[in-house]
Amino acid sequence: MNTRIRRSAGLFAAAAVLPLALTACSNDSGDAGKSDSSNKASAPATGSSDDVGGGSSSSASSMDQPFGPACAAVPENGAGSFDGMAKDPVATAASNNPALSTLVTAVKKADLVDTLNNAQNITVFAPTNDAFKKIPKATLDKVLNDKAQLTKILTYHVVGQKLAPKELENGSFATLEKTKVMTSGSDESYTVNDSAKVVCGNVKTANANVYIIDTLLMPKG
Repeated sequence: MNTRIRRSAGLFAAAAVLPLALTACSNDSGDAGKSDSSNKASAPATGSSDDVGGGSSSSASSMDQPFGPACAAVPENGAGSFDGMAKDPVATAASNNPALSTLVTAVKKADLVDTLNNAQNITVFAPTNDAFKKIPKATLDKVLNDKAQLTKILTYHVVGQKLAPKELENGSFATLEKTKVMTSGSDESYTVNDSAKVVCGNVKTANANVYIIDTLLMPKG
């Protein structure tokens, strides 16, 4: 199922530092389709060497598309398709993907919907439902009901800049949780923290690049 899904979503500019603190994560409307303009976090974007220009090569163009075995399960049309997700901010886009329903529930419980939807130029490593199932149910239920711990875990999955696939080859990136994630790999095979595999990468939303992963990332400490 290593089908390559090609879509026309353009690559956004990168490298904007996210000026958010964990204390800002408290104004979720409870509805992933709504945003709170008073909670908007933005930063000026700068150009990236991975920007697709008029003289871009076919290989550069191909790297602008989603990739990975799990991409085959994404609907061809509608809000949950790649084209549909590209039109919505990241929390709303995730809510339209059935494979991310547990993540969306967690984001709502942590009051992070508006924070993620209003942020600009971010990368989200999004665990699938199966990733959450790897955690014992009793442990997961406890985390889901501990807002402080849940916020810490979820913000560890968010990087304050848009990352193109090539940047994941040997990377170290500060997260919203304020510690770093490590990435490695090449072509269409990437891992995060040497444990989570990217199963559908380079998915575009209106304000983020998303890499869907098969394992939950856990911050140290």
